[in-house]
Amino acid sequence: VQLQASGGGLVQAGGSLRLSCAASGRTLSNYAVGWFRQAPGKEREFVAAISLNGGITSYADSVEGRFFISRDNAKNTVYLQMNSLKPEDTAVYYCAAKPGWATITYTYWGQGTLVTVSS
Repeated sequence: VQLQASGGGLVQAGGSLRLSCAASGRTLSNYAVGWFRQAPGKEREFVAAISLNGGITSYADSVEGRFFISRDNAKNTVYLQMNSLKPEDTAVYYCAAKPGWATITYTYWGQGTLVTVSS
């Protein structure tokens, strides 16, 4: 499956953005999907994940209550709604897919989309 992340941009602190992860090649409903981010000079970190049917979600502590992951399997797309953005949320955001919620390794990765939060 090919993944295409989009929706990044420049936003002021306290603002919102919605990222999209669109899939092609295979049906995204067969995969759990996660969002990850990598800030300059830092390692990539987990942000959020959603199960195949959307019934289970998981968030990093740093974004809990501010970010919300959802999916529309009819559109083959997963979203990351980011609210109350902080400068420390600045990073390149990546989406990834794995064939089951319990699977550890994400098999497919999209290119990143840059999110910049100004103070």
